[in-house]
Amino acid sequence: MSYAWFDVGDGRQVYRRIPQETGKRSDLPVPMIITDHMDAVVHPCDGQTYESKSSFRRVTKANGYTEVGNDPARNVPKPKAEPDRKAIRDAVRKAANRVKNG
Repeated sequence: MSYAWFDVGDGRQVYRRIPQETGKRSDLPVPMIITDHMDAVVHPCDGQTYESKSSFRRVTKANGYTEVGNDPARNVPKPKAEPDRKAIRDAVRKAANRVKNG
């Protein structure tokens, strides 16, 4: 990173970073390509080996399952709702009165 003085007019100068150009990562117009190919995997539903992501997902969906990623937020338990203590108390009193009064 390098810095230099720049004239901003009215006799003022500021010290700013000189932007560096980053070189191309590739000669391709789109440097990152996600392919349909994957390493051979045995599917737990039918026991066959698949090397295509789309065919693996097709079999998973056809058997009624959902493919789940590795997002750690999915493993966090959902907070339980607090019980309505007043409603519980009223329901117990009402039931006790019904038993008492027949």
